[in-house]
Amino acid sequence: MREVKPHVLIVEDEPSQRAVLAYNLESEGFRVTEAEDGDAALLMVAEETPDLIVLDWMLPGVTGIEICRRIKARPETRSLPIIMLSARNEEVDRVRGLETGADDYVVKPYSVSELMARVKSQLRRTRPAGVGETLSFEDITLDAETHRVQRDGQPIKLGPTEFRLLATFLERPGRVWSREALLDRVWGRDVYVDTRTVDVHIGRLRKALCAHGGGDPLRTVRGAGYALG
Repeated sequence: MREVKPHVLIVEDEPSQRAVLAYNLESEGFRVTEAEDGDAALLMVAEETPDLIVLDWMLPGVTGIEICRRIKARPETRSLPIIMLSARNEEVDRVRGLETGADDYVVKPYSVSELMARVKSQLRRTRPAGVGETLSFEDITLDAETHRVQRDGQPIKLGPTEFRLLATFLERPGRVWSREALLDRVWGRDVYVDTRTVDVHIGRLRKALCAHGGGDPLRTVRGAGYALG
């Protein structure tokens, strides 16, 4: 099964700029979707929340500032990282963009390598496993770069799906994930898998994590889903 890559939405009305951004993001291993105006962007975010948005300030119709404001006003997307692109380089414009809720502000023309670094920096907060970070919780450690897992110093053998499940839990300890949310995150939205499959893989993950002793770190929340810790 393929790995579900971090999803970046590009909102840019200039086709050549979109193409350059998409090419470089895909080269870095990200899944990319594109929108050419604000209305399309808001619709796409409502249908499938990306892991990060690269957002142009100057758009036809709804401006980038207004898109940012709307996204940050919704509880379910408030923590969604937004990198705003703009030809406006005055301090007052930077302040306005950041005060609206943008997590970073990049002035055009920009260095593509610098923008890629900023994308990765933002994703380290929200999708650290997706950019190769090492994750840990209590006595569990997961190295996303080498795909190695340890618990209390003992190596844990996991299949690809169990590895992605554990990475998802480690990125947000304490968060309760519904079966549907885990399906989207671990299997991908375009793959049909029965929700009962989630229970099977959770069982395998639990067994592997407890193979050398120790309590079950996964919590079943009746009617809601699963959580780590």
